[in-house]
Amino acid sequence: MGQKAKYEKGGLRPGEVAAAWLRILGGKAPLLSVEITKECPLKCPGCYAYNPEHLGGEVTLRGLSEYRGEELVNRFMALIDEHRPLQVSIVGGEPLMRRRELDVILPKLAERGVFAMVVTSAVARIPVEWMSIPRLRVAISVDGLPEHHDIRRRPATYERILKNIIGCNVNVHLTITRVMLQSKGYLDEYFWFWDARPEVDRIWLSTYTPQIGEQNPEVLTRNDRENLFAWMPEWQQRYPKLLLRNSMIEAYVSPPKDPDACIFSSMSVNYSADLKTRVEPCILGGNPDCEHCGCAASVGMHALEFCKLAGPLKAGHLVKGSMAVGMAVNRVRRSMDPLRWKNKKKKFVSGDLIQLGSS
Repeated sequence: MGQKAKYEKGGLRPGEVAAAWLRILGGKAPLLSVEITKECPLKCPGCYAYNPEHLGGEVTLRGLSEYRGEELVNRFMALIDEHRPLQVSIVGGEPLMRRRELDVILPKLAERGVFAMVVTSAVARIPVEWMSIPRLRVAISVDGLPEHHDIRRRPATYERILKNIIGCNVNVHLTITRVMLQSKGYLDEYFWFWDARPEVDRIWLSTYTPQIGEQNPEVLTRNDRENLFAWMPEWQQRYPKLLLRNSMIEAYVSPPKDPDACIFSSMSVNYSADLKTRVEPCILGGNPDCEHCGCAASVGMHALEFCKLAGPLKAGHLVKGSMAVGMAVNRVRRSMDPLRWKNKKKKFVSGDLIQLGSS
């Protein structure tokens, strides 16, 4: 794969990274996340998207209106044209429930130079035609080995996923829950299996991020987290497709203390299925327990804080400085900005989760 194709499918060109900083300096968030539908055939335990507090408690995802067909395409692209993001993540619900609309939307995003990521359970066939769309990534959620995944994420079983990704190039995303940490061998087997699959380009990790006050068998204990962090360096060396740099391990160990300290939360604007309701304070919604956050997106951005630029200067200083300028610009322009950039402290109230992971 040539360098140009590598950038188009997997990463940003240097000029586009610079463009992201310019957008922040101009008071705009470079990242967008959209729950494109409220429909999902899965009923996974602990799902953040169907948590009653996901959208603040006054309305739930299932209670929102949503769109289909040409109207969804037009409204979605209007949102893109309004925010002009560098990247958009398309989540749900299950995005493949709107496959026909995505067949239209995804090429339009590529035409606008927008990087797109579709996060799915692979409960339906991933269109091979999507693989030729520039700047597109498809991420498949696979939560554990078959004995656990197939129960919690049925009908998106291992058998079905393997059939539905034939001929495709995808990333695999794992959310680590407590049951997976009873022995180191469990995750070794998981990584070995997916690292060997020809369809898989990268393996991403998240740890289960609880809501404040949540008591749930999914939640990692302090001992679980210590064991996990101790195992990570070995996995980093053993499995080439596992995205786990040293700076990311540091970010897992020391997550942001609250949404205001989270770079990803500050750089992303998130919409639910009616394309109006905002998901706050981050893509998880509700009242996330940031001190125990293991969100792959947050970890990836938070890892920037540990990357040295020159002397004591780190990338995190540059990002936060740019955001401070961006907030000042927004005050001058009085333009619409991500709500968390207004630096208003929210009072979090715990809520019970009823499902895990839409897509």
